[in-house]
Amino acid sequence: MNEQEEAGMGLPATATTTTVAEEPKNPVLVALGERVRNLRAQRGLTRKAVAVAADVSERHLANLEYGTGNASILVLQQVAGALHCSLAELTGDFTTGSPEWLLIRELLEHRSEPELRRVRLALHELLSGGGNDTARHGRIALVGLRGAGKSTLGPLLARALDVPFIELSREIESLAGCSVREIHDLYGTTAYRRYERRALEETIQIHSEVVIATPGGIVSDPATFNELLAHCTTVWLRAAPEEHMGRVVAQGDMRPMAASKEAMDDLKRILDGRAAFYSKADITIDTSGQTPEQSLAALQAGVRKAMARTA
Repeated sequence: MNEQEEAGMGLPATATTTTVAEEPKNPVLVALGERVRNLRAQRGLTRKAVAVAADVSERHLANLEYGTGNASILVLQQVAGALHCSLAELTGDFTTGSPEWLLIRELLEHRSEPELRRVRLALHELLSGGGNDTARHGRIALVGLRGAGKSTLGPLLARALDVPFIELSREIESLAGCSVREIHDLYGTTAYRRYERRALEETIQIHSEVVIATPGGIVSDPATFNELLAHCTTVWLRAAPEEHMGRVVAQGDMRPMAASKEAMDDLKRILDGRAAFYSKADITIDTSGQTPEQSLAALQAGVRKAMARTA
């Protein structure tokens, strides 16, 4: 990257700070920046982490995210690689690959969320051969951010239901032969997602009745999350950002997210980015301001109600 690109994000060398500030933002660049921020939030990555992985400066990435930088196609390709998505997805034009995609997109455009959910479920049934997993109601999968209570409430619920409890992160580590941190450091996020998918598939295959605590970022991979939704009764353990952070710190977890001075802003953005996916769960339990006993009672009631509907 040359000095002009680094300093001005591709603006002419004669442009001044005042001129840039006075010019209205290009709507295409604003929309691109919003997609970059949302993709980063969904994957739970800090701006610094993406900048390092994409080999661009943090300032460069910040300008891109806020619609003030006209990044080159090569920089966008590097950012897409760091976010583990296609360049087409980053630019928002992933449904123009074929006439069928265009026709399907037209049918789905302007549909409500409930309508889109019905379409998704119908498509899954169609593409999976029309068969539903009859054991789905017996597998309870807890989703949500770190600090929501999955590791605390999961064993308690499993004991109450007299079924095994599986911490999916431990299964991932068993498959990889190293810790989650080492998987990310040594092999990268793509490899981690592959182990995560395999661990989930094996857990589903082995257990028809089980309580599963899933990693917070499982919603970042649509294929894995679809697998979870199709084969498990899912429960979103929801909490206020302040409670998430407080519980993580109370557990002695001083990973980068907990230690960063911008941790709360990052956590709120991650929660905002993932909430739409978490909300696809069959049951939502808000643990904010609740004791573990109160949360467990609400969780058991929600699970019993869901099981009664499928009986």
